[in-house]
Parts: sequence; structure tokens; C-alpha cells
Amino acid sequence: MPDPAYTPPVLAGPILRRMRPEQLTIWLATRAPAKVRLELYPESGEPQSIGLVPGTSELQLLSAGTNLHYLLVNVSLDKQLPLDEWVSYRLSLLMEDDEETGWQDHSVWAPDLTYEGQKLPGFMIKSRVGTLLHGSCRKPHHDGGDGLVAADAHLQGLMEAGRGPKAREQWPAVLVMSGDQVYADDVAGPMLKAIHQLINRLGVHGEKLGELESRIPPTAEDLFAHHDTYYKRENFLPNLEKNRALWMVLFGGVEKPIFTADHAHNHLITLSEFLCMYLLIWSPAVWQGLSLEAPENLSAEHAALYEKERKVIEGFVEGLGQVRRLFAHLPVAMIFDDHDVTDDWNLNRDWEETAYSHPFSRRIIGNALAAYMLNQGWGNRPEVFEPKYMEALHQTLAAPGTPAHDAFLDDLYDFEKWDYLWPTDPPLIVLDTRTRRWRSESAGYKPSGLLDWEAVTDLQRELRGRDSVMLVSAAPIFGVKLIETLQKLMTYLGKPLMVDAEYWMAHPGTADGILNVFRHRKTPDRFTILSGDVHYSFVYDVELRGRSGGPDIWQICSSGIKNEFPASLLSKLDHLNRWLYSPRSPLNWLTRRRGMKVIPRKPEGMPHGRRLLNASGIGLVEFDENGGPKRISQLLTTGEQVFFSRRENEARWD
Repeated sequence: MPDPAYTPPVLAGPILRRMRPEQLTIWLATRAPAKVRLELYPESGEPQSIGLVPGTSELQLLSAGTNLHYLLVNVSLDKQLPLDEWVSYRLSLLMEDDEETGWQDHSVWAPDLTYEGQKLPGFMIKSRVGTLLHGSCRKPHHDGGDGLVAADAHLQGLMEAGRGPKAREQWPAVLVMSGDQVYADDVAGPMLKAIHQLINRLGVHGEKLGELESRIPPTAEDLFAHHDTYYKRENFLPNLEKNRALWMVLFGGVEKPIFTADHAHNHLITLSEFLCMYLLIWSPAVWQGLSLEAPENLSAEHAALYEKERKVIEGFVEGLGQVRRLFAHLPVAMIFDDHDVTDDWNLNRDWEETAYSHPFSRRIIGNALAAYMLNQGWGNRPEVFEPKYMEALHQTLAAPGTPAHDAFLDDLYDFEKWDYLWPTDPPLIVLDTRTRRWRSESAGYKPSGLLDWEAVTDLQRELRGRDSVMLVSAAPIFGVKLIETLQKLMTYLGKPLMVDAEYWMAHPGTADGILNVFRHRKTPDRFTILSGDVHYSFVYDVELRGRSGGPDIWQICSSGIKNEFPASLLSKLDHLNRWLYSPRSPLNWLTRRRGMKVIPRKPEGMPHGRRLLNASGIGLVEFDENGGPKRISQLLTTGEQVFFSRRENEARWD
């Protein structure tokens, strides 16, 4: 039996990030600083072996505790790797705390990292995107399967078919995760207990809290030991007045916490909690020896909830080996959405002024953003994190809760390079729809635009001269009209938080800006929009009214990876949407996108008329030689594959 107290050399990873023929980026978390040896074995051509020392530009190191260290391999290659060819690799580590043991590869610290019949993990850098996987919204304690496990099963099936021409063509070029990789604001009790145990085991540095708010314990350790730390964290939140209450916004006669409506009772607070959450959702290694027995002094209601959540979390952990294997074989592109930080994040100007005006709420949001930078943003676009940011993050991780910590978060709030472009074919353009928002000047309660004017202009400049693009927007640009109408109505009544009223058409400036992008004479001929956020999946074909010859637009939404919409409610909304916004309905002319034809595809096998698929899974998009989707489907956690079909006589919505 393994030693429960044993800390494995590699805590999480390796996760392939931006992969180019001339440069590779790989993320991992380790028990100690380590030298790295990366061996590459392309099917043709000469092998390469690269030795890397931590603390250099090609092997960056950040330390968050005695046994928690982050390594980012960002190495330029002497010889470019071939395109469309399988490249096996061996990643070996020489641990600083155990050099006598010698070099250790995955056969020691992750023997399940390879697919059946393979001795080494591997990847392909595609000359053209033939297929990709994409999805969002992975909540560990949702009582259902994990779409990332379904994605791994898809790769396993390709492996079993052999690495011949067919398998090579079908191997996904990238896994796109379009938001809510982490639910920092909706945490199960057993997950929070695992987080606290892991913090202690890894010796993650504590954080000073007491100076931020009188009601919160003075240190992270005191917070974790407090009797209200499980299911009662709202008791720590300040209760000061500033126009509306600082932490509470009037919500239909009920007070709604600024940190989510119904699920903030275990909201992550400290930087250490955010960091360990990432490890626990990505890797089976860190779960070894953790106890999920219920904490003492839970109420009967909370004890019953804890047991229900524990069973779901135990099932979630069983699939983490497959998740780690998936991440080791595909380049993974990530971008945040609200739950990576907190629900309603930057929804409107009122929310921002309320949340950022108090040092405690500002610290929580900043901790989430710092953890996102370290675990997700860093590998998307490493070069934008200049030495000043890395040094400030280093100081923050070494001494959380000090003035240096808050100064770093202040700089992070002003950072405007979360968006990025990967030079695939078609290029992958990933939007930041959370921090570059267009605030309403007429009323603070109105929703902010998802991109401000400068960001829309930057996007237009990036699109110029391209034939096809893959555009990642966390929220669908073309959503369900009825739901958007309800969001607009609640905004008019002054209650946008009730329905999470953040959609592209909510803000006139942003709506006109993004629609003008599609109308521009130099816009690409083909847009594939990849989205999530909404907890159901759908596909629209979009055309400009009165224009022939393009652009062709596909709105593809895959949500959630491990989450679903309330089934009966979604069924009613889907039915009403088809009835109220039928092709002949005059209501179509009241929408901002009346100049476009939106053609919904039908998920095969669904009841007559249904357009919205409500099931956990992962999206699979297959492209033609021109860079447009030729087949779109959802791989469900049940093992089914649901295709979104378009018939020639399909009704059109304006």
C-alpha cells in the first residue's frame, strides 16, 4: 500500500500548452524544484534531447510552499519538429530534494500517463486544424459524468484504431477550454476539506487576513479552523453601506451576496485555497491519503449535504487519471469566465464599484486572478508576463497577505493581455470578455459590454487579411433570443443579477461593434465561434441578410463539461423560444441582430423541434479544407455522440 503521507514528485501535469514546431510550452507542478530533461522522438527525423535548469527563461520556476513548485517549460528548439507527425516525448526530472534517486520519468510518477500499447506520451502539431475538442463549465460536484473523461476516451479510441493516416487526420489539433475550468465560488464541502489538508501537506505559505475586515480571522490558518469555515463563509463577509450594501445587492426582495447568489457558502478566499483547488481538479496524484470524512460540528442539514457531495466527489476523483492523460497529449488552450473567479464577475459598473471598493473582496477576487495567471494564463501566452509580473508573483507566493501581495494584485487588475492568438490554421483567437468590459455610463446597474471599444478595434485589426478564424468567446455571441429577452427585461426592472444578464447584445456599443466586425468588407470569409457558459449546447448557422458570398458564421456552444441546466426549465424555454421567435414572428425585428439570419441546427435523436442539448460532455468539431466546420457533434459522458444536423429545408430565424 502507498504511504498516505507520501508526496509524489509531480503533483499535476504535464499539461501541454502552446505547441509550435519551433517552440514548446509545458506546465507542471512539482514537490520540489527540479531539473528537466525533455526528449523528443518524431516518427521521422532525428531525436532531440534538451536539458533545462530551473530559474532560466526556458524553465521558469515559481514556488508557493515547501512542497509546491511550478515549472513552465518554454523551450525554443534547435530543429523544428515536423508537422502532422506523431512526436513521442519523455519528460524526466531530477528532484532537488532527492538527487540521489536520479532522473525519474513518467513511469515513476505517472505510470498511467500513456495510452494502452504506448510506452511514451506524445502529441502532433497540425499544419491545419482538422478537428478540435472544446467545452466549458466543469463543476466537480455536479452529479454527472466528466466531459474530459469522454474526451480521453475519444483519444483512446483513435489510439486503438492505430496511428495510420485516418487516425492522424482525426487527432484533434487542440483542446479549447472556454471558461469555468474552476468553480471557485461554488465549492463542495468535501472539496474544501481536501483543499485544507493539501495546503498543510504541501506547506503552502499562509496568508494574513485580519487587517482586511474585522469579522474575518486574522490568518488563513485561523480561518480554516473556524467553525464557520464550512458552509457558513458568508458570516465572514463585511456588512458596510455604500449606496447599496457593500456585500449585498437588493435582489427581488431578497438580499443577494456579491459573491454568488446561492452557492457562496464555501467560496474560496485565500490564495492557497485557489492554488490547491487547481491541483485537485487536474490530478489524481494529490488526492492520495486525503480524508473525506465530514468535519466535526456540522449541522444535520450540512452533514447530509456533505455526504451527498462526498459520493459525487469520489466519483470525480476516479476519472482524474484520464484527465491528466488527456492534458499530456493535446495542446490545451484556456480562458477564464466568471466562475474561475466569482459569479457575476464584472457584470456591471455597480458590481465593480461595490466589490473593488473594499480590501477584503478585492483580495479574494485578486487571489482568484493570480491563481488563474499561474495555472492557466501563463501557458497561453508566456511572453506577455514580463519579469516585473513574475517577480511580483514570486514575492506574493512567498509572503501572502503582505503589502507586496496587494501591490501585485493592483497591477494584475490593470493587466490587459489575457487574450491571445495561437497561429494554427485557421488561427485560434481567444477573447478576454471579462476584464476589458464596456461599462454603462447611463446607469450603474445596466450590464457592461463584453468588450470595450478598444478591444473590438483590436479584434478587427487582428482579423484583417485572414480567410478563416476560430474565435473563442466564453459567452455565445449569438444566444437564445428568449433567454436574452428575459435578461433584458430583468435589467429594465433593475435586477440584472437575478438572471446573470451578461450577453453580447446587452450593451448597445458592444453589440454594434461586434456585429460591425462581421459586416466589415475585409472581414474573414469564415468565422467559427466557440463558446460555453450557459450549461447547454447548441449550434447556429448565421448569415447576413441581403449579402451573398459570406461571411459564413457558425456559433457553436458546448456547455457544460460537467454541468447541466435545470432540465424542465430548459425544455420550456426551448419550446417557447421556437414559438415566440418563429420565422414569421414580428418579434424578430425587435432584436439587435435583425440584420442576420440565424439557422438553428437540430441535435439528432432529440424530441421533435428541440434545438438545445442538455447533457454533460465535450464538443467535437471537424473542419473542411477551407477552415469551416463540416461536422459538429457532442461527445456525451454516457458514451453517445450527438450530431447537430442542418437540413436544406431547415426553418430560418431572423
